[in-house]
Amino acid sequence: MSEDLIFSLLSENIVILLAAVFLIVVVLKGVRIVPQSEKHVVERFGRLHSVLGPGINFVVPFLDVVRHQISILERQLPNATQDAITKDNVLVQIDTSVFYRILEPEKTVYRIRDVDGAISTTVAGIVRANIGKMDLDEVQSNRASLIDSIQQSVETAVDDWGIEVTRAEILDVNLDQATRDAMLQQLNAERARRAQVTEAEGTKRAVELQADAELYAAEQIAKARRISADAEAYATEVVAKAIKENGIEAAQYQVALKQVEALNALGNGDGKQTIVLPAAALEAFGDAFKLLKG
Repeated sequence: MSEDLIFSLLSENIVILLAAVFLIVVVLKGVRIVPQSEKHVVERFGRLHSVLGPGINFVVPFLDVVRHQISILERQLPNATQDAITKDNVLVQIDTSVFYRILEPEKTVYRIRDVDGAISTTVAGIVRANIGKMDLDEVQSNRASLIDSIQQSVETAVDDWGIEVTRAEILDVNLDQATRDAMLQQLNAERARRAQVTEAEGTKRAVELQADAELYAAEQIAKARRISADAEAYATEVVAKAIKENGIEAAQYQVALKQVEALNALGNGDGKQTIVLPAAALEAFGDAFKLLKG
């Protein structure tokens, strides 16, 4: 075999090998596999051409270049502390935390250089603006509404960057030591005032209950007296009716009954009693016993 033939065969093999390598390179550059958690920004001749989503994508080799590989996972900014002054001129330190994710990477990569820094600066300004509209008590008690307001304001501010703010949190509201001492004194004074009010209300209630008890006792005594008076009036009415219907005998009967009751009362007294009665009284009692037997 001549040298020319050998050289020709080697040249053909090299060309075939180079063609195969070129084909492999073209396939590799023309097929892009994007992970589920990413989006790729493709440029053509230095300008934005397309955004590749998760899965298999095809691009034009050597013309289309994947310039940015952007994660679309949710991210958390480092916790930050902002100084703010409330509406009632109290200096507070607000610890915040923000979560976000990139929805449109073509906006993020071409409109903002430092995403985290930009969001942090925006959050700080919005927090100061919102705190300045509220008194300290409102900041402490309306934390949920404050968080919602901050999140909405941040979402509006970063909308042009293709970013979604998924959550904003106020981790803590810190006060300087002088303000803490003043609030503690105020809290102690309020507790003392409430204790005094509670004690005064208890005393007032006790007096009211005592007055109610005395009034109830007086009403019951008056009621008993009224019932007794009604009973005596009824008895008198019955006696009067009997006298009217039966004449003097009914009256003598009542007198005899009272005499016997009086004699029993004397006989049932303590000790030994000796009762001396005149003869006329004995005759009266005898008549009374006759009436009772009759």
